[in-house]
Amino acid sequence: MTHAMVPVLIAGEWRASRSVGEFQAENPTTGEVLAPRYPVSSREEVLAALEAGSAAAEALRTSSSAQIAQFLEQFAAAIEARRAELVALAHTESGLPATPRLQDVELPRTTDQLRQAALAAREGSWRRPIRDTARGIYSIYAPLGGPVVVMGPNNFPFAFNSSAGGDFAAAIAAHNPVIAKANTGHPGTTRLLTELAFEAVQAAGLHPATIQLIYRTPRDVGLELVSHPLVAATGFTGSRAAGLQLKAAADRAGKPIYLEMSSVNPVVLLEGALRQRGDAIATEFFGSCTMGAGQFCTNPGLVIVPDGAPGDAFVAAVMAQFSAATPGVLLGRGGREGLIEAVATLRANGAELLCGGEPLAGPGYRFANTLLSVSGAQFLAQPHALQTEAFGPVSLLVRSGDTAQTVAILQALEGNLTGTIYVADDGSDDAAYAVVEPPLRRRVGRLLNNKMPTGVAVSPAMNHGGPFPSTGHPGFTAVGIPTSIVRFAALHSYDNIPPERLPAELR
Repeated sequence: MTHAMVPVLIAGEWRASRSVGEFQAENPTTGEVLAPRYPVSSREEVLAALEAGSAAAEALRTSSSAQIAQFLEQFAAAIEARRAELVALAHTESGLPATPRLQDVELPRTTDQLRQAALAAREGSWRRPIRDTARGIYSIYAPLGGPVVVMGPNNFPFAFNSSAGGDFAAAIAAHNPVIAKANTGHPGTTRLLTELAFEAVQAAGLHPATIQLIYRTPRDVGLELVSHPLVAATGFTGSRAAGLQLKAAADRAGKPIYLEMSSVNPVVLLEGALRQRGDAIATEFFGSCTMGAGQFCTNPGLVIVPDGAPGDAFVAAVMAQFSAATPGVLLGRGGREGLIEAVATLRANGAELLCGGEPLAGPGYRFANTLLSVSGAQFLAQPHALQTEAFGPVSLLVRSGDTAQTVAILQALEGNLTGTIYVADDGSDDAAYAVVEPPLRRRVGRLLNNKMPTGVAVSPAMNHGGPFPSTGHPGFTAVGIPTSIVRFAALHSYDNIPPERLPAELR
């Protein structure tokens, strides 16, 4: 039986795609190809979405904040009403556990950030008005004036979804329409979320092209999409290889693009901490590295472990836990192939395999819990290659001879989302902490102490960003309202404008 191709949402209409190809998703737990056929959109279709998005941007510029907030709140309620269907579909497409992960953690997080965005829209906190009345100069953040393209990742089918996640909520809160480009790992989940969003758009009386959906484009069309004169900005979460290509295209056209790409999230273990509670830290690390089959952007992929007995005991404890545990399901075939390549790269550059290192046999996609080790000297000889991200239950242990070598290792690191230091609570690590903290602080967006980095709280103080290449720009966060909204806003300044002609928020 041949199934009809799934439609796209363009200009307020679910329509048959003018496709140039098709694809199907897979169930990563079983390896089964799922029935729906999804279109690869043509250049003509992408241009139609851009034109409709441009018209929507003009309408949303003057839409009331109450309308925007109403849409976000109604959308959140609709997601909750269809919770069971959404969770079942996301579980099938991603292999992530239905409970507690999808139903009890990620879906509530998604509706929470939509409601936080609604509150920011209603209060206008993202606008950050400044009134210099002495000089008659005023400024305020305002919509960008065009559609925002959102390209979500495969590892969070709800919370970072192109049609419902953090980038989507931030762009909408700033009165920008969204062109959602679905992740091909969970296109059905994205379609269902988009259906709910479109219904909420209609109920709130917003422009029908406030939300549009395409599933995939040819490479050249995707590069044109992020650099087109009508596009306002792009939010992307995914691989470094794809992100850098999109960034190059957007940069050439002067178009903002906010990227979250790759991060090994270094963890520094100081000797006093290991002497005091090494086994407990080993358990924390094991849980963090293997949670969700290691497919978190804040997964601890590089751990600096001191040479000597405390470090040896930590490594032995971690190896035992990694070797004994059954690995979780990967998000898809591409994840498995990427892990094979990443582990091979690490080994080719001097890392010793301690355990795991291979995919598991079976119909689904799993990779053995894997630990590798390398000396501090060898890491410093090949720092770039040994920071290759292995997106899964894999971590590299770097054995450091002393604090000076730890500092040198940290100075060789690329930019990361997070960095962690474990210290003893009796003061024995204080001197070492004072030395290793400054170089680590400069290379990460979020610094943690005595806490593994996995997980990103939806807090106004959160920075889910960091220096390149973890993201494309160190001054912005993808999580944390209202700060994340400012990415999709323009700073408007008014000089010598009479008060009655200023925007209402500045009067």
